[in-house]
Amino acid sequence: MGALDYSVVVRNLPYLWTGLQLSLLLAALAILGGMLLGSIMSMLRMSRVRPVAWLALAYVNFFRSVPLILVIFWIYFLVPLLLGRATGPFLSAWIAFTLFETAYYCEIIRAGVQSIPKGQINAGVASGMTRLQAMRYIVMPQAFRNMMPILLTQSIILFQDTSLVYVVGLHDFLTAATVVAGRDNRLVELYTFVAVIYLVLCVAASYGVRCLRLRFVQ
Repeated sequence: MGALDYSVVVRNLPYLWTGLQLSLLLAALAILGGMLLGSIMSMLRMSRVRPVAWLALAYVNFFRSVPLILVIFWIYFLVPLLLGRATGPFLSAWIAFTLFETAYYCEIIRAGVQSIPKGQINAGVASGMTRLQAMRYIVMPQAFRNMMPILLTQSIILFQDTSLVYVVGLHDFLTAATVVAGRDNRLVELYTFVAVIYLVLCVAASYGVRCLRLRFVQ
C-alpha cells in the first residue's frame, strides 16, 4: 500500500470544504423544511376529521417504509416531468430530503404534543383563548422543549444521510473526497479524513443533544 500521505488532504482542502458546505447547506434546509412541514403534518395527524388524519397517517407510513435513496431517485426524475423543466440535482435532493424527513419530524412532534396534558388546552380555552391559541402559546413551547433532544438526534441522522446525494450527481463532502481519492489514488487517506470529520461533527452534535436532554428533560 505504501506510506500514507495526508498532504493530499491539505492540498485539496478548498475542494473538500466546498463539498462539506454543500452537505451542511442541504442538511440545514432539509431540517428547516422538514420541521415546518412536520409541524403541519402532526396537526393533521391529530385532526378530529378522520379522513384528514388517515391521509396524514398514510403519508407518514409511506415515507417511513421506503428507502431514502429511492425517494431521491423518484423526485429527481418525477419533478422535472411535473414542472415541465429541469430542476437541477440540488433542488431535487432538497425536496426529497424534506418530504422524507417530514414523516419522521411529524411523529416526533406529535409525540411531543401528546406528552402535554390535555387539561392545559382546556385551561387556555377557559381563560379566553381559542384552541389554536392555546396550542400555539401553551402546548407547543412545552412540547418543543420536551422533544428537542429527539429532533436534534434526527437532524444528526439527516446530516449523515446527505452522503446519498451522489446518486444524482451532487458533489457533497463524501463525493468530493471520492473524486480526489480516485484521482490521486489515496483512498485510505481521504476516506479516513472523511470519517474523522463526520465523527467530530456528529460527536459534537451528540454532546449538544445530551446537554439539552439534561437541561430540559430532567
